[in-house]
Amino acid sequence: MGKPGPRTVYRYSANFKATAVRLSRLPGVMVSDVAASLCIHPFMLSKWRKQAREGLILTKEIDIDKDVAAELKELRKLKKDFERLKLEHELLKKAIAFTSARKGTSSPSSSTARKRSR
Repeated sequence: MGKPGPRTVYRYSANFKATAVRLSRLPGVMVSDVAASLCIHPFMLSKWRKQAREGLILTKEIDIDKDVAAELKELRKLKKDFERLKLEHELLKKAIAFTSARKGTSSPSSSTARKRSR
């Protein structure tokens, strides 16, 4: 159930909606990122984009430099790679902790030292 009391309804100007739609149409920019930066729900921005396609919200297209578009695309790729590497790092840390606990050692380097002494 929702919160008790009256709901707060926000009204956004046509200019705000048009600007949000233009920002979300930039190459390499995700709708969810624009929505988060404007403190609105991504569904609302998607609804505004649909209204703009239908001509209910008038927007001017933004000309963007090819270099900026390439940088935005590269930034998005780097963020995705960074998240993947963070997950891999966490997985490796858990694997090391698991194998160390199983062998009764505190670090993976001590297990290699034990193998060499045999």
